[in-house]
Amino acid sequence: QVQLVESGGDLVQAGGSLRLSCAVSGIIFRMNDMGWYRQVPGKQRELVATITSGGSTNYADSVKGRFTISRDSAKNTVYLQMNSLKPEDTAVYYCNAHITSYYAGPVNYYWGQGTQVTVSS
Repeated sequence: QVQLVESGGDLVQAGGSLRLSCAVSGIIFRMNDMGWYRQVPGKQRELVATITSGGSTNYADSVKGRFTISRDSAKNTVYLQMNSLKPEDTAVYYCNAHITSYYAGPVNYYWGQGTQVTVSS
């Protein structure tokens, strides 16, 4: 089994910063792409940022220049540094990981339970 546990969500004022962490545990042969998504009530979950095993990153236009995704492969952890936060960044943030659990095995997609980020104006 694989588990993803997010942390770091909080209430912060507009213009402030937060750092989200997502620790992955379990049977992991290979950690492939990882990412952060967010969702507000009544809307679809949307991509925030992704990072490949090689370190290539991709960001939603709405967060470019403000958010930075990174990963520590030795710790099986992915981070999201969020700066210059805006009220519209308020959402539940979910971690996603594409994981192969054994040699030549399939790539399975896993989600964390989510962490709430609230930005007050």
